[in-house]
Amino acid sequence: MNNSVSNTARLLGAGLRALLVLTLVTGVLYPLVVTGIAQGLFNSNANGSEVKADGRVVGSSLIGQAYNLPLKKGQETPAPDLKWFQGRPQNGLGTNSVNTQYKLILSGATNRSGDNEELIQWVKDAKAAVVKDNSTGTYQVKPSQVPADAVTSSGSGLDPNISPQYADIQVHRVAEKHGLSTAEVQKLVDEHTEGRALGFMGEPRVNVLELNIALKELAAKS
Repeated sequence: MNNSVSNTARLLGAGLRALLVLTLVTGVLYPLVVTGIAQGLFNSNANGSEVKADGRVVGSSLIGQAYNLPLKKGQETPAPDLKWFQGRPQNGLGTNSVNTQYKLILSGATNRSGDNEELIQWVKDAKAAVVKDNSTGTYQVKPSQVPADAVTSSGSGLDPNISPQYADIQVHRVAEKHGLSTAEVQKLVDEHTEGRALGFMGEPRVNVLELNIALKELAAKS
């Protein structure tokens, strides 16, 4: 009987020691090491890929932002502020009360098939709006110039980037709104165009938030 109690006590003691050791290693030491490495070698990534302007954090380079005018009475969806470069459609081109300004706890696209009549109409309407919004007195956007990312949302609905083609057709409108030359604004786009990762993965892209920050700084100097 005494041996049985003694064995049980030893097993309990061994189990408790194992629990404490594993808790210390996996619950304290390992997280501290990983966090230290992340902060030391990948500080920006570990802290949410923050983008700063005027000495404060204004967003993340991984999450798109809306550049809209204040919502007017009776409006369900705010109009875009055409002084700024616009990103991809933010809500799968639909009108709903959830995914309209990236203030959400989930992400996703429309989940509609390519031959869905409603989706087709949304794309047509979006293309017409892109042509209208980006045409100026001296520059006319052709429907054939409008790239797919200008009229469709990404799979997540939160894409922070646009294609160089979509940025290019916005240059004349943005330049006119800010009283800048198209050459100045086009130079900004070119400077903020990133190529394919490792030269072959993905597509060339322009981060809209970072481009608009540079645009604001350029406009302030003019």
